[in-house]
Amino acid sequence: MYIDSWVLDAVREQDRLEGRNDYVIAVAASSVVYNSMLAIINAHVMPLSFSHVAAAEILILLAGLFFILGKGMSRDDIGISCFMAFTLVIAFYMSAINRIVFVDYLRNILIVFCFATLGSWANRRTVKAAFMVSLAVVMAVLLCEIFSLPLYADIFEPGYYFETTRGLKPPEWDTTGLFGNALGFEGRLSFGLIGHRASSLFLEQVSLSNFAGVMMMYTLYFWDELRRGMRFLLIACIALILLTTASRTMLTFSAICFVGYFVFPLLPKLLSLLTMPLILFAGTMVYLFKPDARGDNLSGRIVLTMRHISEMDIYGFLGFYADKAALFADSGYVYIVYAGTIFGMLGFWLFVSLYPAGRTPAQRRLAQALPIFMFFNLMIGATPVFTAKIAGLMWLLLGHARHQTVPRVGSQSVSVGSAVSRQA
Repeated sequence: MYIDSWVLDAVREQDRLEGRNDYVIAVAASSVVYNSMLAIINAHVMPLSFSHVAAAEILILLAGLFFILGKGMSRDDIGISCFMAFTLVIAFYMSAINRIVFVDYLRNILIVFCFATLGSWANRRTVKAAFMVSLAVVMAVLLCEIFSLPLYADIFEPGYYFETTRGLKPPEWDTTGLFGNALGFEGRLSFGLIGHRASSLFLEQVSLSNFAGVMMMYTLYFWDELRRGMRFLLIACIALILLTTASRTMLTFSAICFVGYFVFPLLPKLLSLLTMPLILFAGTMVYLFKPDARGDNLSGRIVLTMRHISEMDIYGFLGFYADKAALFADSGYVYIVYAGTIFGMLGFWLFVSLYPAGRTPAQRRLAQALPIFMFFNLMIGATPVFTAKIAGLMWLLLGHARHQTVPRVGSQSVSVGSAVSRQA
């Protein structure tokens, strides 16, 4: 059932009266910029380690959880709370059978829980402001990287940052100071705008391209109410990111979003449950027809993931190889199973497919786009879609969209029923 436009007008009127929540904006924006702030400290103040990065992320999550606890939980939070509790049980199980404290997958889902719940309390003005602040900073740094690479490298020293915090040493022949994976290689897809793959505020190219994917979902959701100038600005920013990162995955996703704007509202929301099985089926077909595909291209990455899946045994599916999870950063499905068991993978599939609302056309667009973004990404990568710098804004949007017609802002919320009464 689609919600009539006058109900959404009531929601927007409440947004106007209540204003934006600067605290939520600050938490969301900090999830995007914290990595670059740490890089500046690492480059110009003192060397940092991975523990500093983890501590910064924990502080951001605590800030979000502090806000959530202040608001309290309600019946609307039963679904996501159950998913969080289920993941907590999985974490205890994984720690017990592997005889180590293993909370990697729990941390990933905690980010989902925190920002989705924050989004459920955020009105439209708050969500739009969080996205626009983040986009403005990302684009400012990206333009600096494009037009003054030495200045960009001097400010952030990405290569040195990933060396001290992740143990990833830059190539000996590199003199740019960039992260090694952003340098590209001969034969790699490139549009020739710059001599490397852009990284901007994220310091590595994969997160920047995925940020473009999150902005596509934002644009898809709010398109009908955006002014012409804002539409042009969003498209231009997304296009610049795609052209400078040369991401095949996000270029494909952008084409899907364009078609999806017209098609997704016509599809039943439950059809999103088929997204992951269909992507895995397509991956299986690629694997069967091109079993020897190799290299950093779409078929090579898909075949690599499917090969890893085919090599898994019953102990892997049941979570006995937690120590191997980090080795599969480019094979997302294998990473989730090793980090959270096959049951964790099934739970994640159901949550991603069912959590988004599907009452309005905008909600249905987002409900269909999210599983495509997530499960297509997991075929060729893993960790980028779970990091706070990408997942924070994305789940803030999802949480807000779920409560679009019954926003949880302030003590007086606009419900469909009350809007109907006022209309009558």
